[in-house]
Amino acid sequence: MDLEMLRDYCNSLPQVTEDVKWGHDLCFLIGGKMFCVTSFNAPLRVSLKVNEEEFEELSSRSGIIPAPYLARYKWIYIQQESVFTTKDWKHYINQSYELVKNKLPLKIKKQLT
Repeated sequence: MDLEMLRDYCNSLPQVTEDVKWGHDLCFLIGGKMFCVTSFNAPLRVSLKVNEEEFEELSSRSGIIPAPYLARYKWIYIQQESVFTTKDWKHYINQSYELVKNKLPLKIKKQLT
């Protein structure tokens, strides 16, 4: 997975928007809420929301740490792109998207359909 593949996959999900936050982070959003954050600089490093049940196991893997400022919300920070296969990347990006989407207020969910 590289930045262009990540960008293409995130933007292929329904109702996704992109934004640049903090001057250097590329954020992918659903309903105005972030589900994937990366930077424009190599190497690829990505923050994603994960299931509470998987958070500890994923955070203990080499190349993955709890995401700074977001760990209490069960976000991980992937420091080495090689920790996941392309299939795994797509799974965790999609999972993050769904977790964030499911937490959106009903009013926003209705606007997305």
